[in-house]
Amino acid sequence: MTVSQHPVHPTDPRTVSELAEAVHGGLPSTIADLSSLVRIPSVSWDAFDPVHVAESAEAVARLVRETGLFDQVTVSRAPIGSSGAMGQPAVLARREARDGKKTVLLYAHHDVQPQGDDAHWDTPPFEPTLRGDRLYGRGASDDKAGVMTHIAALRAVRDVIGDDLGVGVSLFIEGEEEFGSRSFADFLEQHRTELAADVIVVADSDNWSTTVPAITVALRGNVTFRLTVRTLAHASHSGMLGGVVPDAMMAMVRLLATLHDDEGGVAVAGLRSREAEHPDQSEETLREESGLLEGVRTIGRGPLLSRVWSQPSITVTGIDAPSVANASNTLSPEVSVRISARIAPGQPAAEAFEALRAHLLTDPPFGAHVSIDDVDTGDPFLVDTTGPAIADVTVAMSEGWGESPVQTGIGGSIPFIADLVKTFPEAEILVTGVEDPDTRAHSPNESQHLGVLQKAILSEAILLARLDAAGR
Repeated sequence: MTVSQHPVHPTDPRTVSELAEAVHGGLPSTIADLSSLVRIPSVSWDAFDPVHVAESAEAVARLVRETGLFDQVTVSRAPIGSSGAMGQPAVLARREARDGKKTVLLYAHHDVQPQGDDAHWDTPPFEPTLRGDRLYGRGASDDKAGVMTHIAALRAVRDVIGDDLGVGVSLFIEGEEEFGSRSFADFLEQHRTELAADVIVVADSDNWSTTVPAITVALRGNVTFRLTVRTLAHASHSGMLGGVVPDAMMAMVRLLATLHDDEGGVAVAGLRSREAEHPDQSEETLREESGLLEGVRTIGRGPLLSRVWSQPSITVTGIDAPSVANASNTLSPEVSVRISARIAPGQPAAEAFEALRAHLLTDPPFGAHVSIDDVDTGDPFLVDTTGPAIADVTVAMSEGWGESPVQTGIGGSIPFIADLVKTFPEAEILVTGVEDPDTRAHSPNESQHLGVLQKAILSEAILLARLDAAGR
């Protein structure tokens, strides 16, 4: 990967020491505030009560106001295109730059994934629980720890630099990232002036380990949609017609099987991969981190991290069909599944969707009726690693962690980054985060490693101090 050619210098040691002391001293309050946010079940999906997302937004806004750094702090919503619906509430704050300093936009999100089946959690999902050096709970890491990284870093900078702070700061804490950021583009247009920045820090990614930080420089895009297969006008007796009339489940299973080859690799013409170098990862590490059961083989081909960072993937994430408990001896007339495809960096999501659509609608099994709706897309992203902000954050992370950061890709998607690039094409984008291989974001028993949280806060505080000191 290309390395920034801009000259770098260490941060003033006294500043680093004072920031480290401030971050350490504020850590109990940071953990307490994070725990309070985790107790709010701010799931942004349609099927969940939006009151909790609004409560979460107000709680974040209160913490932001208490920093005393911002000229204005508001909770705002934007429309979702021309649908007439409104997006979930986001927190927006702005402190204008002084003396010709740069402005940095700090992004995170306060909404969370649904908790899933409570029985799969070792502790209540919305009751933060400290076990060893990890805080467990839905959103404890993704991304309420990202929210608190920004707030705690700003607190430390305020304590050390105080009223002399000249760097401008915009803060954008979104409320619907886990539901596709559907009002994001409209929000950017609505608040373009308040969000304008030279450097954008997206605190929503992961680290190489609990001791080695990472800067994410490649993200896969995403295409998600509902796929429905129909074969009958109504349910029919499986004994009377089974063996001659195809049921929807049979057709769906056969159709889904065409998406992968015998090795589990994606078998959809038109979905592309990206050629790139990847660090080595052992299969033993992958098995440990993923929980892959004994005897179960990996899928795909090529280096393991290439399959996750630079190749497409297709997953069935949900299915609407009769449950086992309610199964009757009938042929199902209709079955729907949710498809989640990850798109390799370099391929537009719209192009990938067309490839998937053509694959699924062309010659379906037994002539079944196939339809696709509820489509969401997000483009992949490659970070420009040649700018001065990459150099600054590399130094800041090295000083905050005591280890140099690794430049990595991630298999997940942050689709709104493409909207940020479109709206602010001159801004440098830095993708950081507080997760680690054991975080289990989106899964039961999600947790935040508190040592990682402390180092992430210190690194961001050092970055802000470096941007503030530039040109002095």
